Amino acid sequence: MGSETRAGRTPWLLFTLVILRSLALGWGDVHSANPKIEVAENNPVTLSCSFSGFSSPRVEWKFTNRTGTTLVCHDSKITASFEDRVTLSGADLHFKSVTRNDNGTYTCMVTDHDGNTYGEVNVYLTVLVPPSKPTVSIPSSATIGSRAVLICSENDGSPPSKYYWFKNGVPLPLEPKNNRAFSNSSYTLNEHTGELIFDPLTATDSGDYSCQAQNGFGSPMKSDVVHMEAVELNVGGIVAAVLVTLILLGLLIFGIWFAHSRGYFDKAKKGTSSKKVIYNQPSTRSEGDFKQTSSFLV
Repeated sequence: MGSETRAGRTPWLLFTLVILRSLALGWGDVHSANPKIEVAENNPVTLSCSFSGFSSPRVEWKFTNRTGTTLVCHDSKITASFEDRVTLSGADLHFKSVTRNDNGTYTCMVTDHDGNTYGEVNVYLTVLVPPSKPTVSIPSSATIGSRAVLICSENDGSPPSKYYWFKNGVPLPLEPKNNRAFSNSSYTLNEHTGELIFDPLTATDSGDYSCQAQNGFGSPMKSDVVHMEAVELNVGGIVAAVLVTLILLGLLIFGIWFAHSRGYFDKAKKGTSSKKVIYNQPSTRSEGDFKQTSSFLV
C-alpha cells in the first residue's frame, strides 16, 4: 500500500518541480523550423534554432547519442572537438560535412546571461548511409529436433538495416504458420536483429539460405548463399562410441588386476628397497696374527 502511494506521488512531484523551475527561471520561446532532419553522409546540413523573450541570450548546443553527451557549443562558441567542421550562425548550427558518427539528438539551449530565463528544443539528425553487404553465420549441418540459430548482420547502414531471409531463393515470411509453403517449419524471424531461429529444426528445413539488408537508403544488399543440412541424430554412432569406451576401460581394469595377482607390484617394491650394511666388531688376536680392525660387507 505504501509503495503504491509513493508511486502515485512521483508524477505530482515531478510536475511540481517543473512548475517551480519555470516560475524561478521563466521560460523563453525556443523552437526549430525542422526538428527532424535526414541527410546523406558527407553532405552539409544546418540545424535550426530560433528564440524570443531573451534580453541577453546565451546559446549552447549539446549532442547526445549511444555513447553519451558532448557539448558542441558553449557560451555561443563552438567547442574544440567540433570547431574544424561546425560553425554557429545566430543560434543555428551548421555542419560543413556530416558522418555516420553525427547521428543523434542535438539540443539547442538558450538562457539569459543573468540566468533568469531558459528554453530549449531538440533536433534529431539522421545521417543516411546505405547498407553494406551483410555477413551470415549459418551452420553447415544441424541435428533434427535441436535448436538452430542463423545470424545476418551489417554495421554500415544508417538508419539501422532491417533483415530479410531467403530459402532456396524464396523469401521467408515473418509468420510461417500463415503461409502454406512454410507451415511445417517452426522458426522465428527478427527483422531488426537479423536472427532466424529454428526450434525445433525439421527435415524440411534443409536448404540454401541467404539474407538481405535494407534501410530505405541506397540499394538493398544480399549476403552469400550458404547450405544448411538438417541431419538425423546418429544413435548408432553414439552407442558404438560408448561400447568402445567401456571395452577399453574393462581391459585397463583387467590389466591392473592381472599384474597385481602375479605379484608384479610386490616385486617392484622389493627391487627398490635399500641394501643392508653388516658391521663386524674387531676380535682379539695375537701380535703375530694379521690384525683386521673392522670388516664391512656391502
